[in-house]
Amino acid sequence: MELFEDKAKRLHMKKLAIETCISFIGRTISQSEFRVKNGDTFIKDELYYRLNVRPSKNVTASTFWQTFIYKYIFENECLIIQADKGDLLIADSFIHKEYAVFDDIFSNVVVKDFEFKRTFKQSEVIHLRYGNEKLTPLIDSLFTDYGDLFGSVLKAQKRKNQIRGTVDMDMTTAKTEEEREKLKGYINKLYDAFEKKDIAIVPQQKGVKYEEVSSNGLAGQSVDEINKVTNGFLDQIAFALGIPISLLRGDMADVEKQTKNYMFFTIAPLLKKIKDEANVKFFTQKEYLAGQSIEIRKASYRDIFDLATSIDKLKSSGFASSNELRDVAGWERVDDPIMDAYFVTKNYQEGSEALKGGENE
Repeated sequence: MELFEDKAKRLHMKKLAIETCISFIGRTISQSEFRVKNGDTFIKDELYYRLNVRPSKNVTASTFWQTFIYKYIFENECLIIQADKGDLLIADSFIHKEYAVFDDIFSNVVVKDFEFKRTFKQSEVIHLRYGNEKLTPLIDSLFTDYGDLFGSVLKAQKRKNQIRGTVDMDMTTAKTEEEREKLKGYINKLYDAFEKKDIAIVPQQKGVKYEEVSSNGLAGQSVDEINKVTNGFLDQIAFALGIPISLLRGDMADVEKQTKNYMFFTIAPLLKKIKDEANVKFFTQKEYLAGQSIEIRKASYRDIFDLATSIDKLKSSGFASSNELRDVAGWERVDDPIMDAYFVTKNYQEGSEALKGGENE
C-alpha cells in the first residue's frame, strides 16, 4: 500500500510534463485560422464560424482545438461529430468498428453525459489518429523509471536537511503508566513547537533533556539533482512529441531556428492531417475539384515587417507577383490586374531585352 501512495505523490511530475507539452502544441494550433476557400477567394460562412469562433453553444474555438489536441495526442485519437443543428462536438468516448472496404462505424458516442443513440459513419465524422501506438503506455513506462529515481533523490534530500534531536529521560520520574503518558504528551508538544513556530520557548521538565543534532555533515543530493530528474522526464516527453527542448524552456539562444523547426516538423504535418480530413468530410469530390476547400493559416512567429525585405526582393526580381506573395503570406488576393503583373527593377535588368516595368532611364 505504501508503494502506491509514494507513486501517487509523484504523479504531479507526470501530469506537469504531459500538460506542459500537450498544452504547448494545443496553444499553437488554437491560433490557426481555418479558412473556407471557394476558387481564388475566401468566404466567411457558417462553416468558417464553426471552425474559428464557436464550434458549439458551450465552447469557443480556442478551447475546442486545445481539447482536440489533448485527446488526439494523449489518447492517440480524436472523434469530432456534427450534431443535428450543426454543432461540432468532441466525443469523450466511443466504440469504433473498422471495416476493410466499407465505412467504419462509430457507436455509443458519448459527449459529456449525453450518449447518442444513433451510429455515425466514417464519412460523417472527423476522425484522426496520432500514431500507431498509444502514447499513454509509453509515458507510463517512462514515468515508472523516472518516478522511482525522483523518489530516491527526494528521500535523500529530505534526509540531508532533516533536523534531528535526542531526548534524555530519567525514567525514575515516570513510574506509572499515567506519568509516562504525560511525559509522552510533553515530548510531542515539544516537537510541535519546534516544527511550527519560528520562535519556540519551551519550559524545562525535570528528568527530560532535549538536544538537537546538526545534520549539515550528512552526504546527500542537492536540490539541483531533483530538478535534473524532473527536467529529464519533461525532456523525454517533449522529444517524443517533437517539441524542441530549448523552445519549451524559453531559452533565447537560436529561438528563431528552433521555432522554425517546430512549426515545420511538428505543427505543419499536424495541420496537414486536419486539413485533409476536413476537406474530405466537408466537401464532395466534385466540390473539391471545383476549388472549394479548407485552408489553414497557421500561427506566424514573424510579422509582415520581418518579411518586408524578402518580399521586396522576390517582387523586384520578377520571381513572383504581388498576389502570389500575398498567398504565401496568408493574405487574401486583391482583385486588381496590377497585383498579378510581374515587375523587374532596374538593378535586375540586363541589356535591351529587359522586361518592361522597371525604372525608366
